Amino acid sequence: MARFTRIDVALKMKETGIVPVFYHADAAVAKKVLKACYEGGARVFEFTNRGDYAHEVFTELTKYAAEELPEIILGVGSVVDAGTASLYIQSGTNFIVSPLLNPDISKVCNRRKIAWMPGCGSVSEISYAEELGAEIVKIFPASQVGGPEFIKAVKGPMPWTNIMPTGGVLPAKENLSQWINAGAFCVGLGSQLFVKNENGEYDGEKITNTVKESIEIIKELR
Repeated sequence: MARFTRIDVALKMKETGIVPVFYHADAAVAKKVLKACYEGGARVFEFTNRGDYAHEVFTELTKYAAEELPEIILGVGSVVDAGTASLYIQSGTNFIVSPLLNPDISKVCNRRKIAWMPGCGSVSEISYAEELGAEIVKIFPASQVGGPEFIKAVKGPMPWTNIMPTGGVLPAKENLSQWINAGAFCVGLGSQLFVKNENGEYDGEKITNTVKESIEIIKELR
């Protein structure tokens, strides 16, 4: 069962401004990266549903977060059907992110009052997602969909729309400025955030620092 309401999820996404997006098949590695992000100030974290047995890794991560990092809001991404959404809801996810718009997922999430962020690529899809109850929509891959200019264009006739771009967002001031100034509600940060050291392992200290800097940049911009 989710530990946070969908209102909690939306408010925390807005407050911190970033959502680290990560996947690894090894739960120990996922825990290390989750903790590094948490120490940098991230409070919302998306584990992507990729690879065999990803739900088992997620379940372990959820239990770890509940015991060791109680403020972190853990959710799952890359969910494309209602069955998979149900599986992760049963595993304790606090939100579901999808690369596409599937109304069947909205029914499952709304029934359990779980935050749902569908992937949209047009104004019509965004409007339909909001009609289905989405508080925040994801544009993905954000740079290919139209970049910051797309968000700016949507916010003109639909200023109430909350958009989270993912894909093509970099943890650097110049890039973050473009997205936030265009009106992004928050941003999803993927592979560019998760740097490795010389040994090929994820560099926890560097990840923590980059998360911290990204959150500070977004606070300044707002």
